Amino acid sequence: MTQIKTSLCGVKLIELEKLLSFLPLFRSKQIYSWIIKGADDFCKMTNIPHIMQEELAQKFNIYSSEITDIREDNDAKKIVISLKDGSKIESVLLKDGKERYTACLSTQAGCPAGCVFCKTGSLGFKRNLDNTEITEQFFHLQNLLKKTFDKDAQMQKSHKELKIDNIVIMGMGEPFLNMDNLRKAVAFFNDSAGMNFSRRRITVSTCGICESLFDVANNGPFFRLALSLTTADELLRNKLMPVTKTNPLYKIKEALLLFQKKSGERITLEVPLLGGVNTREIDASSIADFSKGLDTIINIIPWNPAANLEFEGKPLREPDKKEIHEFIKMLESRRLNVTKRLHKGRSVMGACGQLGVI
Repeated sequence: MTQIKTSLCGVKLIELEKLLSFLPLFRSKQIYSWIIKGADDFCKMTNIPHIMQEELAQKFNIYSSEITDIREDNDAKKIVISLKDGSKIESVLLKDGKERYTACLSTQAGCPAGCVFCKTGSLGFKRNLDNTEITEQFFHLQNLLKKTFDKDAQMQKSHKELKIDNIVIMGMGEPFLNMDNLRKAVAFFNDSAGMNFSRRRITVSTCGICESLFDVANNGPFFRLALSLTTADELLRNKLMPVTKTNPLYKIKEALLLFQKKSGERITLEVPLLGGVNTREIDASSIADFSKGLDTIINIIPWNPAANLEFEGKPLREPDKKEIHEFIKMLESRRLNVTKRLHKGRSVMGACGQLGVI
């Protein structure tokens, strides 16, 4: 039986020093520096002796996963990643109009939440990702971005640095059902001795797991928090998002209030807008009522098509422009701060709600 090697990506320096205790301490620092720069092979660590590179390769992997497919358009690159047990996940690199890049990472293979409008939810749940599998996605995307730079002579000529500016943990899975590994991954990205991502550059989206929301509010870590609300009409939300049955909205709001008090951060309420489903006056009113007392921004996400998704026996559909416009007007008339998410990655099935291994 082949022994599975320990992966070093996503391991903080203090933990790496323990794993590499058979080496001089300064070597651990050198290796850590290479890892956070995106080195994917020990032989690329040019200040590490060759014999030591071979010894490391016998005992460890840098990554436990590999990219097995890439789909890209002008604004997005979606990668399919094969994990050590053969499970597959997807991650997305998004580019905005100001040439800033965002990595969208997954936390589970499949998803147990079962939201009816989400392709990932239709796959069922396979398992949680460990913290290295979460962080590896970032480096796969970063290395893909670097290859883009290496191939583009114009970028090299202008010396334009290509780097990932933000992390959104909104890919496959429910992050708050994998709290231990989420915490470890965020700690790695936050580490001032390494990646040094500020908490304001990391956003985590949840459908509202009360126990974990209270846990994060009380114990951290703090980051930008997004709640996939969809509607605050609880009867409809129960049908669209089964987790609501054990995580009622009044309890979710209680946890959000505590999180906001402790963190001081504005909370994003995400509303995947489903044509003819949650575009009613009652949905706008319920969102306004839910928002009272919270510092929020409402992010309208017109539903991105995904095959074979239905609600009450009818195929889901995109909201038309009039529905979107009128719903935003209803929210704004209630003095809510509203934004509309742009369609990015749809042509590669990499937009919100579309991740489901191709």
